[in-house]
Amino acid sequence: MDHNEKLELGAKIRAEVLGTKHVNEPGATPSAFQQAFREFTVEHCWANVWTRPGLDRKTRSLLNLAMLAAMARWEEFAVHTKGALNNGATEEEIIEVVLQAGVYAGVPIAAEAMRVAERSVKAYRDENGS
Repeated sequence: MDHNEKLELGAKIRAEVLGTKHVNEPGATPSAFQQAFREFTVEHCWANVWTRPGLDRKTRSLLNLAMLAAMARWEEFAVHTKGALNNGATEEEIIEVVLQAGVYAGVPIAAEAMRVAERSVKAYRDENGS
């Protein structure tokens, strides 16, 4: 697969996981730095890793939540909470991931992750009418 094919595949998977609303959010024209990073993540993260057969999308999403919580990357955590729901994760599974992260990354991490997850689940429901 060439670079452009990977970008196309990665963009498709990214939209399926994160939702077209997130992917197509209006904003300023990306700078050269932002564009280079977007292409890097779309190709390497979404086209190369998310297409591997070893884990399903739901498992990948739950792993992302644990790692993003442990790193306190709340904006990405919120985005990937919605992605996890798109990939079939339940609220109960998200709660369990946050509790697991809390044991290994700390209670303050889990406290903030619970707040962000709850807001993200509510926003997801509002956006999807569920």
